[in-house]
Amino acid sequence: MKLFAASLVLLAMVQPLPGQTQHQLKRRPAVSNADQLGLTCSEILGMSSTDWVTKFQGQKGPGTQKTIHAVDVYGKCYEERTNRIASLLARKRAGPSKGALTDFAGFERAVDVFTRTAIADAETPPDATKISYTHLYQKQFRYEFYSEYQQKDLHPPLTPDEGLEFTKAKNRFGELIGVLPDAKAHQVHAAFGEIVGIHQISMAMKFAVYRYAIFILESPSEKPFAPPPF
Repeated sequence: MKLFAASLVLLAMVQPLPGQTQHQLKRRPAVSNADQLGLTCSEILGMSSTDWVTKFQGQKGPGTQKTIHAVDVYGKCYEERTNRIASLLARKRAGPSKGALTDFAGFERAVDVFTRTAIADAETPPDATKISYTHLYQKQFRYEFYSEYQQKDLHPPLTPDEGLEFTKAKNRFGELIGVLPDAKAHQVHAAFGEIVGIHQISMAMKFAVYRYAIFILESPSEKPFAPPPF
């Protein structure tokens, strides 16, 4: 009887809590201290991703695989920070509603579809390093989503300067779409519309999505439209 009761307790301990999100249930293994060069995630995220990659390569050596590994370490720290914010908001009952979470999950699926479409249809196919950065951009979207709830500032408006940059981003995106063959341009534009035309995202998030789309589509031989936002 005691053994049966203990089994029930153990079973209860391993069952996921109702408030746990899909991201929390599918956490990736924590990065090793060696991968983090002895630094905490807070220290790593205190640098730009570019500075972190430079530091990582300085100790681990140059090369594409080292760059991808460095970006992956940065991304795992990014994700852990977002998970902490999401968990804190859930405990305070200050996080997004079920409806908002459902809409954001749809947003993430639409971003995935657009990413696959844009990578396949880009005039210059992205290399492995650029593809690793697309994963980092997608983690940024989730971080921004929860940060708006943490800051209690949903759908913040753009500043006048940001509004001008947003217009430039829309124009640049149109230019990149315009050089594609008609069929590919239609596919990319339609997939992009599933992100910005349907889901309830802030103007700041929409601006970030435009920059993300430009990042995928622009040629590596051109000057980047904007530096990475992380």
